[in-house]
Amino acid sequence: MKNILVPVGSSKNALSHLQYAIDFAEAFGAKLFIVQVYNVYTKAGTMLNVDHIIERESLEFLNELVSQIDTRNVDVIVKTLKGDLIDTLELACKAADVDLVLVEPRTNSIKDEVYLGKTSGKIIKQMEVPALIVPEGFKFSKPTHILMAIKSAIIKKNNVLQPLQNIKNKFNAVIDLLLVKTPYYKEGNFNINEELKTMVRNTTQTENATTFQGVLEHFQSHQPDMLCVVRRKRGFFTKKWEKNTILKKDFHSSIPVLVLSELK
Repeated sequence: MKNILVPVGSSKNALSHLQYAIDFAEAFGAKLFIVQVYNVYTKAGTMLNVDHIIERESLEFLNELVSQIDTRNVDVIVKTLKGDLIDTLELACKAADVDLVLVEPRTNSIKDEVYLGKTSGKIIKQMEVPALIVPEGFKFSKPTHILMAIKSAIIKKNNVLQPLQNIKNKFNAVIDLLLVKTPYYKEGNFNINEELKTMVRNTTQTENATTFQGVLEHFQSHQPDMLCVVRRKRGFFTKKWEKNTILKKDFHSSIPVLVLSELK
């Protein structure tokens, strides 16, 4: 894992989130890109160009944040980017060959029932790059026990498990696999390929209405310090054209959640 990207909004949690990102990047010897995406909407016929003002203020805001954290030995690059949030972040990830995006859950949402706010939900649902959701105020610690919860073990994409493998290897973590049989189950969904088999210590099968309910049922017996789930058209984070906000009743976690790209 060489390049990690952190999008920054206006969250009160920005400092602790950036410190986690620094500590995580340091463990891998990775470069950290701290970015803020802005967009400017102007009325037709107006001559006021505020682009440069917003860009300058955004850059000042990011540099002020970075000045308040311990960057240790991490190579930190601060950027402001103009454009649509998802398109711009994906272009940035491609240009910088980003391996992982670190996301804080609620960003500027003040509603207690919200797990992923509009911005963070958009990033998780719509971006293809693997992501790590870090709970608000969470301090970095080496993950030693990862619970991977999936409803289908069919893997067709190359290197889709790489972020999980990287974390396992770096921190010498054990991975337990939870196969959740939902109403969408199809024959063969639980056939585990050799790559995943070699990574997993124990496998448990359960039957629940959703993957999240499976996690809730088995969380205490496993007591993981990191969850791993898969971004899919119908899975943990459902279809991208549905509402971007994700409520706690549908999913929440008090520990970091690694979100892999679609397996198929």
